[in-house]
Amino acid sequence: ERGMRSGTLYTPQIVGLATAVQLAIEDMETETARITQLRDRLWQAFAQLGGVYRNGHPTQRLCGNLNISIEGVDGQALLVGLQSVIAVSSGSACTSAKSTPSHVLQAIGRSAELAYASIRFGIGRFNTEPEVDLAAKHTISTIEALRKAATLPA
Repeated sequence: ERGMRSGTLYTPQIVGLATAVQLAIEDMETETARITQLRDRLWQAFAQLGGVYRNGHPTQRLCGNLNISIEGVDGQALLVGLQSVIAVSSGSACTSAKSTPSHVLQAIGRSAELAYASIRFGIGRFNTEPEVDLAAKHTISTIEALRKAATLPA
């Protein structure tokens, strides 16, 4: 500051960060396996539905990320139907407000319709099996309701 040494560093914060990093490293392998299991549990529930596609590589992916595309539903209607129970997004923060389909999903071969009808689930350290099961159940029932409504005569 003003050509002189910086201010006094806040030692408790530095020690706290070091402790947090140490704990994260100690638990990383176990937590990664647990979160991966939750993500795969969620995917297995959706895979039973039909017309649901996992976006991205089946195994070479972030452990807490599941992005799916769903046939026969409007993506925005699905997000609205889910928001009262779970927090999901239609994509990354930098693209979720755009009205164009994801160029990334289209680059991996998804049609514009499927790219529009994609949602992303994030699973983290504090999520549990019952929460994942609730998310799956509510998402599946919402998808089924939207598909049924889409086939009703006008």
